Amino acid sequence: MREQTSPGSSQVAVLGGGCFWCVEAVLQDLRGVISVQPGYCGGHVDHPTYEQVCGKQTGHVEVARVEFDPAQLSYSDLLRVFFATHDPTTPGRQGNDVGPQYESAIFWQNDTQRDEARAVMAEIEAQHVYDAPLVTHLREPATFWPAEDYHRNYFAQHPEQGYCQFVIAPKVAKFRKQFHDRLKR
Repeated sequence: MREQTSPGSSQVAVLGGGCFWCVEAVLQDLRGVISVQPGYCGGHVDHPTYEQVCGKQTGHVEVARVEFDPAQLSYSDLLRVFFATHDPTTPGRQGNDVGPQYESAIFWQNDTQRDEARAVMAEIEAQHVYDAPLVTHLREPATFWPAEDYHRNYFAQHPEQGYCQFVIAPKVAKFRKQFHDRLKR
Protein backbone atom coordinates (compact mmCIF):
# COMPACT_ATOMS: atom_id res chain seq x y z
CA MET A 1 0.00 0.00 0.00
CA ARG A 2 1.56 3.30 -1.07
CA GLU A 3 1.27 6.26 1.24
CA GLN A 4 -0.14 9.36 -0.43
CA THR A 5 1.28 12.72 0.57
CA SER A 6 0.74 16.26 -0.58
CA PRO A 7 3.15 19.20 -0.33
CA GLY A 8 3.36 20.51 3.22
CA SER A 9 1.88 17.37 4.76
CA SER A 10 3.50 14.65 6.78
CA GLN A 11 5.12 11.67 5.12
CA VAL A 12 5.51 8.03 6.09
CA ALA A 13 8.57 5.80 6.13
CA VAL A 14 8.48 2.07 6.87
CA LEU A 15 11.78 0.79 8.24
CA GLY A 16 12.99 -2.57 9.52
CA GLY A 17 16.13 -2.45 11.62
CA GLY A 18 15.87 -5.47 13.88
CA CYS A 19 13.53 -5.53 16.84
CA PHE A 20 10.82 -2.93 16.37
CA TRP A 21 11.06 -1.96 20.05
CA CYS A 22 14.57 -0.63 19.38
CA VAL A 23 13.65 1.23 16.20
CA GLU A 24 10.64 2.81 17.87
CA ALA A 25 12.58 3.86 21.00
CA VAL A 26 15.28 5.56 18.94
CA LEU A 27 13.20 7.28 16.29
CA GLN A 28 10.44 8.64 18.50
CA ASP A 29 13.00 11.02 20.08
CA LEU A 30 14.08 12.44 16.70
CA ARG A 31 12.95 15.99 15.93
CA GLY A 32 10.49 15.96 13.05
CA VAL A 33 9.08 12.54 13.89
CA ILE A 34 5.37 12.78 14.60
CA SER A 35 4.70 9.15 15.50
CA VAL A 36 6.27 5.71 15.38
CA GLN A 37 4.20 2.56 15.28
CA PRO A 38 5.65 -0.97 15.49
CA GLY A 39 4.29 -3.56 13.10
CA TYR A 40 4.92 -6.10 10.39
CA CYS A 41 5.43 -5.73 6.67
CA GLY A 42 6.41 -7.66 3.58
CA GLY A 43 4.99 -11.09 4.27
CA HIS A 44 2.22 -13.27 2.89
CA VAL A 45 0.04 -13.60 6.00
CA ASP A 46 -2.78 -11.12 6.61
CA HIS A 47 -3.13 -9.74 10.15
CA PRO A 48 -0.04 -11.58 11.46
CA THR A 49 0.54 -11.98 15.16
CA TYR A 50 3.83 -11.52 16.96
CA GLU A 51 3.99 -15.26 17.59
CA GLN A 52 3.45 -16.03 13.90
CA VAL A 53 6.15 -13.58 12.81
CA CYS A 54 8.57 -14.96 15.41
CA GLY A 55 7.84 -18.43 13.97
CA LYS A 56 9.69 -17.25 10.84
CA GLN A 57 7.12 -18.61 8.38
CA THR A 58 5.15 -15.46 7.49
CA GLY A 59 7.75 -13.61 5.43
CA HIS A 60 7.11 -10.49 7.51
CA VAL A 61 9.76 -8.16 8.85
CA GLU A 62 9.41 -6.33 12.16
CA VAL A 63 9.16 -2.68 11.13
CA ALA A 64 8.40 0.77 12.42
CA ARG A 65 5.95 2.96 10.53
CA VAL A 66 7.33 6.45 11.00
CA GLU A 67 5.19 9.51 10.32
CA PHE A 68 7.43 12.55 9.97
CA ASP A 69 7.31 16.22 9.02
CA PRO A 70 9.55 16.73 5.97
CA ALA A 71 9.81 20.44 6.82
CA GLN A 72 11.76 19.42 9.95
CA LEU A 73 13.31 16.11 8.88
CA SER A 74 14.10 15.03 5.37
CA TYR A 75 13.60 11.43 4.35
CA SER A 76 17.32 11.19 3.56
CA ASP A 77 18.26 12.42 7.04
CA LEU A 78 15.79 10.00 8.60
CA LEU A 79 17.53 7.20 6.70
CA ARG A 80 20.96 8.40 7.84
CA VAL A 81 19.81 8.12 11.46
CA PHE A 82 18.26 4.72 10.70
CA PHE A 83 21.55 3.43 9.27
CA ALA A 84 23.55 4.84 12.19
CA THR A 85 21.40 3.16 14.83
CA HIS A 86 21.37 -0.47 13.69
CA ASP A 87 23.77 -2.84 11.95
CA PRO A 88 22.82 -2.88 8.26
CA THR A 89 25.59 -5.38 7.45
CA THR A 90 24.23 -8.52 9.11
CA PRO A 91 21.61 -10.46 7.14
CA GLY A 92 18.59 -11.51 9.20
CA ARG A 93 20.22 -10.48 12.44
CA GLN A 94 20.62 -7.66 14.93
CA GLY A 95 22.86 -8.73 17.81
CA ASN A 96 21.34 -11.79 19.43
CA ASP A 97 18.05 -11.34 17.56
CA VAL A 98 18.30 -13.79 14.69
CA GLY A 99 15.76 -14.57 11.97
CA PRO A 100 14.33 -13.19 8.76
CA GLN A 101 11.97 -10.94 10.74
CA TYR A 102 15.00 -8.92 11.90
CA GLU A 103 16.36 -8.02 8.46
CA SER A 104 17.42 -4.51 7.67
CA ALA A 105 14.80 -3.23 5.23
CA ILE A 106 13.40 -0.06 3.76
CA PHE A 107 9.88 -0.32 2.36
CA TRP A 108 9.80 2.73 0.10
CA GLN A 109 6.41 4.37 -0.26
CA ASN A 110 6.93 6.16 -3.59
CA ASP A 111 9.53 6.50 -6.33
CA THR A 112 11.15 9.51 -4.68
CA GLN A 113 11.73 7.55 -1.47
CA ARG A 114 13.13 4.63 -3.48
CA ASP A 115 15.58 6.94 -5.26
CA GLU A 116 16.57 8.74 -2.05
CA ALA A 117 17.14 5.43 -0.28
CA ARG A 118 19.40 4.26 -3.11
CA ALA A 119 21.34 7.53 -2.90
CA VAL A 120 21.79 7.34 0.89
CA MET A 121 22.88 3.71 0.66
CA ALA A 122 25.41 4.60 -2.06
CA GLU A 123 26.67 7.50 0.08
CA ILE A 124 27.18 5.22 3.09
CA GLU A 125 28.98 2.63 0.96
CA ALA A 126 31.20 5.30 -0.64
CA GLN A 127 32.13 6.68 2.79
CA HIS A 128 33.06 3.18 4.03
CA VAL A 129 31.03 3.75 7.18
CA TYR A 130 30.97 0.00 7.81
CA ASP A 131 33.68 -2.63 7.38
CA ALA A 132 31.22 -4.88 5.53
CA PRO A 133 28.78 -4.13 2.69
CA LEU A 134 25.21 -3.09 3.39
CA VAL A 135 22.68 -5.92 3.21
CA THR A 136 19.66 -3.68 3.70
CA HIS A 137 16.80 -4.77 1.47
CA LEU A 138 15.17 -2.01 -0.53
CA ARG A 139 11.63 -3.31 -0.85
CA GLU A 140 8.50 -2.22 -2.66
CA PRO A 141 5.57 -0.82 -0.69
CA ALA A 142 3.64 -3.50 1.15
CA THR A 143 0.74 -3.59 3.55
CA PHE A 144 1.72 -2.48 7.04
CA TRP A 145 0.10 -4.53 9.79
CA PRO A 146 0.17 -2.83 13.22
CA ALA A 147 1.68 -4.88 16.01
CA GLU A 148 -0.37 -5.75 19.04
CA ASP A 149 -1.01 -2.85 21.44
CA TYR A 150 1.39 -4.15 24.10
CA HIS A 151 4.31 -3.51 21.71
CA ARG A 152 3.65 0.25 21.49
CA ASN A 153 6.08 2.36 23.52
CA TYR A 154 7.54 -0.86 24.89
CA PHE A 155 10.81 0.65 26.06
CA ALA A 156 9.10 3.58 27.81
CA GLN A 157 6.64 1.25 29.52
CA HIS A 158 9.14 -1.45 30.53
CA PRO A 159 12.51 0.24 31.20
CA GLU A 160 13.42 -2.31 33.89
CA GLN A 161 12.84 -5.33 31.63
CA GLY A 162 16.12 -7.13 30.81
CA TYR A 163 15.97 -6.70 27.03
CA CYS A 164 15.21 -3.00 27.49
CA GLN A 165 18.14 -2.50 29.88
CA PHE A 166 20.74 -4.46 27.94
CA VAL A 167 19.74 -3.94 24.30
CA ILE A 168 17.46 -0.95 23.86
CA ALA A 169 18.88 1.43 26.49
CA PRO A 170 22.42 1.35 25.02
CA LYS A 171 21.05 1.99 21.50
CA VAL A 172 18.98 4.92 22.74
CA ALA A 173 21.97 6.33 24.69
CA LYS A 174 24.23 6.04 21.63
CA PHE A 175 21.59 7.72 19.46
CA ARG A 176 21.07 10.57 21.95
CA LYS A 177 24.81 11.19 22.16
CA GLN A 178 25.45 10.99 18.40
CA PHE A 179 22.37 13.01 17.39
CA HIS A 180 21.97 15.29 20.43
CA ASP A 181 21.40 18.27 18.14
CA ARG A 182 18.52 16.45 16.39
CA LEU A 183 16.51 15.49 19.48
CA LYS A 184 13.06 16.78 20.26
CA ARG A 185 13.26 19.59 22.79
